[in-house]
Amino acid sequence: MFGLEGFGVIAGFVLTLLSTLLCVVYGAINWNRGYLEEDERQQKESWLKEEQQLEDELL
Repeated sequence: MFGLEGFGVIAGFVLTLLSTLLCVVYGAINWNRGYLEEDERQQKESWLKEEQQLEDELL
């Protein structure tokens, strides 16, 4: 029936469908999480500017 002759074939078919579903759900949940990188970059730049100002004041 449907070419599913052994347990390994059925398991492979089911696991393929489950992994595809898992990847789609994971992608939907994490769709817009890239904005954190921009915030982190801006925060790092502000820390570097503040550090440079403190060093200039000490000298």
